[in-house]
Amino acid sequence: MLIESLLHARLHDPFALLGLHREGNESIIRIYDPRASNVALLNDSKTEPLKKVHPGGLFEWRGVTPPPSPYRVRISEGSASRDIHDPYQFPSHISEQDLYLFSEGRLHQAYRTLGSHSIEIDGVQGVRFAVWAPNAERVSVVGEFNNWDGRLHLMRSHGSSGVWETFIPGIKQHALYRYEIRNRATGQVTTKIDPYAQGFELRPGTAALTAPANQHQWKDQAWMAQRAKWDWLHGAINIYEVHAGSWKRHPDGRFYTFSELATDLVPYVKGMGYTHIEFMPVTEHPLDESWGYQCTGYFAPSSRFGSPDELRQLIDACHQADIGVILDWVPAHFPQDSWALARYDGTALYEHEDPRLGMHMDWGTHIFNFGRNEVKSFLMSSAHYWLSEFHFDGLRVDAVASMLYLDYSREAGQWIPNKYGGRENLEAVDFLREMNVMVHDQFPGALTMAEESTAWPGVSRPVYLGGLGFSVKWNMGWMNDTLKYFQNDPVHRRYHHNQLTFGQIYAYSENFVMPFSHDEVVHGKGSLISKMPGDAWQKFANLRLLLTYQMTSPGKKLNFMGNEIAQGREWQSKWELEWWQLREDYHRGMQNLTHDLNELYRTLPALHDQDFQSEGFAWIDCNDAEKSVLSFQRSARDGSIVVVSLNLTPVPRKHYRIGLPKLAKYREALNSDSDYYAGSNLGNAGLIEAEEIPWMGLPYSAEISLPPLAGMILVPEA
Repeated sequence: MLIESLLHARLHDPFALLGLHREGNESIIRIYDPRASNVALLNDSKTEPLKKVHPGGLFEWRGVTPPPSPYRVRISEGSASRDIHDPYQFPSHISEQDLYLFSEGRLHQAYRTLGSHSIEIDGVQGVRFAVWAPNAERVSVVGEFNNWDGRLHLMRSHGSSGVWETFIPGIKQHALYRYEIRNRATGQVTTKIDPYAQGFELRPGTAALTAPANQHQWKDQAWMAQRAKWDWLHGAINIYEVHAGSWKRHPDGRFYTFSELATDLVPYVKGMGYTHIEFMPVTEHPLDESWGYQCTGYFAPSSRFGSPDELRQLIDACHQADIGVILDWVPAHFPQDSWALARYDGTALYEHEDPRLGMHMDWGTHIFNFGRNEVKSFLMSSAHYWLSEFHFDGLRVDAVASMLYLDYSREAGQWIPNKYGGRENLEAVDFLREMNVMVHDQFPGALTMAEESTAWPGVSRPVYLGGLGFSVKWNMGWMNDTLKYFQNDPVHRRYHHNQLTFGQIYAYSENFVMPFSHDEVVHGKGSLISKMPGDAWQKFANLRLLLTYQMTSPGKKLNFMGNEIAQGREWQSKWELEWWQLREDYHRGMQNLTHDLNELYRTLPALHDQDFQSEGFAWIDCNDAEKSVLSFQRSARDGSIVVVSLNLTPVPRKHYRIGLPKLAKYREALNSDSDYYAGSNLGNAGLIEAEEIPWMGLPYSAEISLPPLAGMILVPEA
């Protein structure tokens, strides 16, 4: 029975038949290779032939004394031969404790147990493979080392855990492999990727690479120590969002590698004054046009950009330049590709069987089954892996809203309520809370950022207070209201004044990031500069004003690459940014403004210290809708302040009296209308002196000139 199952590639427990066994007083070695003409045991100085006991390729050796372990055999195919260690002689190297924790959803470093790992057993070097496929009848490792033949390297089953394992001696690093899986119920045979693979071949190939070596020597110890003590709540966080494939391209269209980005991107970001880079997903994905959001390799950097060690080199370079690095991470859904995670062992394993739970209608992707413990171990381990093995400083979690709601983007009848009859995805909520607790507990100073667009309460509040536990949440409401306002012709803005003031009502209900992300410059939305009304001068003045408003508003900051140079066309992932536009004054002026805003935000505590506290913001005047002027004050805990005034029309406002909190001279720290920024250079000669004239509820005031479509940042002199 066992032999028949073996010959038909259906043997559930190959170790029960193959390898070294003791039967009575005899030792028996069985070797199976349907391609072999002869097999011999290499026993000390002797070569002892094995008897072919089945024409299908089963060979047997019998003796009273077993050969010294680990034994080797010579397999001949015609005139060719190879000497190998029999893989079926080696015991399991997965602990029962790991299997238990994996099945409980609490193996947070499952990437150390599953996947492929270069190890040594009894002095023999090889690769241990392990995969979760609970509904399989048989699982084999197939690769270039066995001509992709699923009959040769069958795996051992670990029973109810659903985990399969084998050790194959002699395999070199970076060998291509997959898993061949036979479903227990249907007999269907499929070839799948390794979900825990840490490297893949370059697309369009989809095979995994065995055990890429981690040889990078980290030099970021000072950064990591400082991060662990960092008071990020009161720190400056100004993020440059990057798509690695289109920030720059080589003249022949090739991507920049991770190493080349370390050489070019890091000094650029440092020079521009950003504090963090957020990479859109650099995890492995098959389709360039998905930008990485349809991920198939949850533990593998994309081979488009280089090796895992080259990514480590890039992150290390960022840290040595005092730049944090955030990974855009996608635990909400995965693509339907038949060679990847979808119906992995012939059943809905990572996803739900019912499409009302398991299919994302908008994106044509599968939704993870967050209630399944092994899926939870998979995703938790992915988060742990990037933070631990690559020193990422945080995770931006994509599409959180789609995870939280069972009826997200669904009509009535297209979704299934939770056990209480509600629309909340309780399993996803539990997963997000556990993930955030793990990150904050095991990676001090690392941040988690939620892209979440609904009114779900407490997204960025601690789990022990009933929140989801994220560090920060993207403020999508502020972003939408602000862009809608700025797209109005200035003559109509007086009727939409509340779109800029309303956000203060909820500004401190969460720890917010103020984002102008890639989502706002794609899919026909146009670039930021193209959204602005008016002629060329007004467009650029409006955009300078918009960025000044963003950088002085309460909340941490994020801008997509290209915003800082006012890229003209909508972002296209297949082309690099329009760097040539920096030859023009308007675009160069925008870059100069972005640099100066970044520097002021980072160096003036009043602009970042109390981003999440109402004490850090006060209106000076939010009611001048007729002139479309806003004035407010930002404050730090040390008592330092800045005053911000925004003129949202192209009409210069001369002799405009503004209330001031201190009797002092105020330095014009930034005027977005400066000719250095390609503006009209209207201003106040750099200095304003407060008078003892109460105004706008403040004890002092001054008459100032407000330039057209411009913002000013005023700092009191000591």
